[in-house]
Amino acid sequence: MIHGIGHNSRHDPNGYSGRLHQWRRARADLLGKTLPVEVIRMRVRRAEALGLDFRTYAGVRAATGRDVVAMLFSSGAVGMLRRAELDARAAAKLARVEAQRGVLVHAPLALDAPPPLDWADRAPAFTESWAAMRDRLRGVLIERRLPGDAVLLVGATGAEREWCAAMGAAGWIDAERYFAA
Repeated sequence: MIHGIGHNSRHDPNGYSGRLHQWRRARADLLGKTLPVEVIRMRVRRAEALGLDFRTYAGVRAATGRDVVAMLFSSGAVGMLRRAELDARAAAKLARVEAQRGVLVHAPLALDAPPPLDWADRAPAFTESWAAMRDRLRGVLIERRLPGDAVLLVGATGAEREWCAAMGAAGWIDAERYFAA
């Protein structure tokens, strides 16, 4: 039956209720898949090895379809505010992280990666355009052969949150939340 203008399509399978039903069914099929217990246990261990809670790690895995291979921190996130030394609490947690650990150092701090960080690079200046920031951050990943969607960014400010979109990172976590546990 063809409905005219103004008909609410209530019983039309191609109308709103039909589309809603199809969407709910597709979502239930997607979320209804259960993973084997061994896979869940492995992912819980991996989340712990990265210093993440399972919910955050599972969200990153679901969004990107990849494991996290590197953790990238801003110098502010790890307590490098006046000199290239890590906050003691941050250093203790980072020593346990089983992934590459990099830091983006804000000027005028020395470009140094204190242990247990693996490498350091210069953070974008707050005065850089978005395109320049994107090019700089993607260059950092290319230089280290890191896929952007497998890098998790930990930052301390809202400006650093923009780095996530610029570099195509897997996600962004607030430093307070990351180092709280």
